[in-house]
Amino acid sequence: MSKYHNFMKRPLSRREMLGICKGGFGALAFTSLFGALPIGCDRKKPIASKPDLYLGPHYLPKAKNVIFLYMDGGVSQVDSFDPKPRLARENGEDPRKKFKVDATQFDNVGKILKSPWDFKKYGESGIPVSNLFPHIASCVDDIALIRSLTSKFPEHTNANYFLHTGSGIQGRPSMGSWMTYGLGSENKNIPGYVVLDGGLIPPGGLDNFKNGFLPASYQASILKAGAEPVANIAPKEGVPNLQEEKLRFIEQMDHSLMGKMGEVDAVESAISNYELAYKMQSSIPELTEFSDETKATKKLYGFDSDDPHTRGYAAQCLLARRLVERGVRFIELTCPNVGADRWDQHSNLKKGHEANAHAVDQPIAGLLKDLKSRGMLEETLVVWTGEFGRTPFAQGTDGRDHNPSACSMWMAGAGIKGGTIFGRTDEYGYRVIENEVTIHDLHATILHLLGINHELLTFRFGGRDIRLTDVHGHVVKDILA
Repeated sequence: MSKYHNFMKRPLSRREMLGICKGGFGALAFTSLFGALPIGCDRKKPIASKPDLYLGPHYLPKAKNVIFLYMDGGVSQVDSFDPKPRLARENGEDPRKKFKVDATQFDNVGKILKSPWDFKKYGESGIPVSNLFPHIASCVDDIALIRSLTSKFPEHTNANYFLHTGSGIQGRPSMGSWMTYGLGSENKNIPGYVVLDGGLIPPGGLDNFKNGFLPASYQASILKAGAEPVANIAPKEGVPNLQEEKLRFIEQMDHSLMGKMGEVDAVESAISNYELAYKMQSSIPELTEFSDETKATKKLYGFDSDDPHTRGYAAQCLLARRLVERGVRFIELTCPNVGADRWDQHSNLKKGHEANAHAVDQPIAGLLKDLKSRGMLEETLVVWTGEFGRTPFAQGTDGRDHNPSACSMWMAGAGIKGGTIFGRTDEYGYRVIENEVTIHDLHATILHLLGINHELLTFRFGGRDIRLTDVHGHVVKDILA
């Protein structure tokens, strides 16, 4: 029997629940701490060696929640967290005379381009950060910096799918879907997987956040900035009980259909989503109301900034903290539209990167400090990355092209060894030469911190047991506390 056959398409019966808890109700209390049992877990085909295995953490987790700060477009590693003095010494020289130049996205290879920004060492760890990120730099002792992330794809759409789903092709479940499938949600009134739309949906569209072949109830819910974060969040009916009567009628129709067709994911998920949407009408307005936040907290995030993009991203970061407080499992923040095409600077590198950095730097640092001051950073994993890096030579004269061979990213919070640098690139920051970290390794590490063995979280589809990391992935243990 396959060791992965431990999921099913129905909730537990009372008899099964009592059977699982036969070792004591302490186990039941443990599951409540780390998320309710997700809908659709199969115990008809348990792991042979562990017939009483329940869906949930495989071992005691470090993290209960994940905040994914997605830097859409690809931040330049040599201009942010990976200083390369050689670029300054050889600025303006032909890169082909220095190293092998790979084919680029736009085939417009210019000269070696030094960073327009200076680097300075920060914190007790002395991690160098460019002056693009003065606020994040003040948090480096809580950060594990990875300078050796690589991707298999040099184009945005495929690279986005790869980062979000572990596959460069459209249609696979997002990592947020996998995590809510494996751990459930601690809040029954808010979705377990939320994407905060800052104004830019990444290339590849909403498929970056979809459930793929997992049950439809595990896809992301998109919340937008503004007075109405979710469409139709306010009831349209004039009579209070009219909406409830409509929902009861819809539920009766759906259950009648299920009685004729048996278990159908689309119908079961529709029932679940209708119920959740009804609960969200009371929970979401309270969630997005910041009147109970202090002036000091808002100032920390950047609500008083002259830059409207900073204020917008500050609201996203504060909302992310509030979602974590309410037990939401996975929260992704997308970038604000600063008018500079995300972090994708094929030209106007200095202007574009500065505009994007100014929008996100203070809010992100405010989020880290706020989580830490509340004791929440110890159980919240914060991940910061783009889909790939950029070239150490210019595209044209004042931009940088895509570079999947080296990217800088960082993680902070639950289970992370702060003040750490892992991985190394060559003298130009072009290719990884030590401790390469793949996207599959990143996913395996995130799952590990959530208490999940990435090899055991599977779903039967297309005749085989599929997982987020496919047949790859290793936990990056050197960055773990």
